[in-house]
Amino acid sequence: MITHPVPGHTRHAQPSSSPAREVHPIRPLAALVGASQQVPLVQGGQVPYANLDYAASAPALESVAARVNEILPLYASVHRGAGYASLVCTAAYESARAEIACFIGAGPTDVVIFTRNTTDALNLLASAAPGPVVYLDVEHHANLLPWQARGGRVVTAQPTLAATLSAIGDELARHPAALLAVTGASNVTGELLPLPDLAALAHRHGARLAVDGAQLVPHRAVDMGSAGVDYLAFSGHKVYAPFGAGVLAGPRDWLDAASPHLAGGGAVREVTPTTVAWADSPARHEGGTPNLLGAVALAEACRVLSSLAPGAAAHEAALTGRMRGGLAALGATVHTIWPDAVESVGIVSFSLPGTDAALLATYLSAEHGIGVRDGRFCAHPLFARLGIDRAVRASLGLGSSSEDVDRLIGAVETFMVQGPSWSYQQSGGGWQPVPDSRPMPDALPGSACTEA
Repeated sequence: MITHPVPGHTRHAQPSSSPAREVHPIRPLAALVGASQQVPLVQGGQVPYANLDYAASAPALESVAARVNEILPLYASVHRGAGYASLVCTAAYESARAEIACFIGAGPTDVVIFTRNTTDALNLLASAAPGPVVYLDVEHHANLLPWQARGGRVVTAQPTLAATLSAIGDELARHPAALLAVTGASNVTGELLPLPDLAALAHRHGARLAVDGAQLVPHRAVDMGSAGVDYLAFSGHKVYAPFGAGVLAGPRDWLDAASPHLAGGGAVREVTPTTVAWADSPARHEGGTPNLLGAVALAEACRVLSSLAPGAAAHEAALTGRMRGGLAALGATVHTIWPDAVESVGIVSFSLPGTDAALLATYLSAEHGIGVRDGRFCAHPLFARLGIDRAVRASLGLGSSSEDVDRLIGAVETFMVQGPSWSYQQSGGGWQPVPDSRPMPDALPGSACTEA
């Protein structure tokens, strides 16, 4: 068990002032469901929740929730119903597909397929790719494991981004590939990859470019056509539409030739007891009842993101700089992959010397009402490359403010100077406050099953 002070923890002198807290306030850009949520603290009382975990799952935009509530009274079957409600829902579903295609700059011959999430979308693409795939070792597991399982070729990221692109080019020149699969923005460090350069590189060697856009699409406008991106995958729950839908967009030829992602009703043209004629994409890979609410929620989120695009990057850059500067001033190590990566989204992973990341994350939640993520963030090879076991990740979004960032910096500063004020013990690879006095919400249902 750990109590104040933290054994083995280095104390630092109290800074006279933190540079990150000397600039003007930065307010949220959009209204989010739960923005005024209060959370309990172990020492008693409540505080507004500081959500710094957008990279894992973003809360719903209020307009997304309103759109879902608008369609719910007419919720009915999609594509094959003759009733008025079914006609409305079919129109809403296909309209959502068209709006998303426009949002990401999909081409006229591209197809937008609704999936469950980015992982599902990339697994679908993996089943459709007709030849070898090249990928980097810095990828999220969603853009690594499907290729690894199919004998893909991994390129080791080099000390600089420029050298990494050169290594990719060398690999594609030595051994032809059908596809180059890369992340658009690292889910660990937020660093952006130069997609137009990668697209040109892939196309020069006869390969297509697939982009894991899970962390890119929520933060930057993506135009597949102008960037040269062939396939793009992303998730609704990352873009303020947490209703179980994701997207795979790209040329239909591979997708029309692939086996259906999920065999079932809606994916077929004709069935006999022993044969089947499958439909073309997107229906081919959307077997079963479609996720109508997820589709319309995702389309509404894309509409809002498009309207906010001019100011969103500046809002995020100001907050990211504030966070990085404040943490660095305290002596934290802010992790990066490449020194020549010139741009990043609002994701900051950091470590404190001699401090277990899981303990720090638990402390931030229990004593300060701050939500962050700790661990290896489904990027184990990248963590091995960085030479660290685990880290704390703070990530920003449309609802973030300078108050959230300053609370984080102040709480980390308190931890470094004083240690936690509560007791903590290790449990299941993590830490738990002892006792944990925070009550669960009344709305949380209990189990309906009782043991006889």
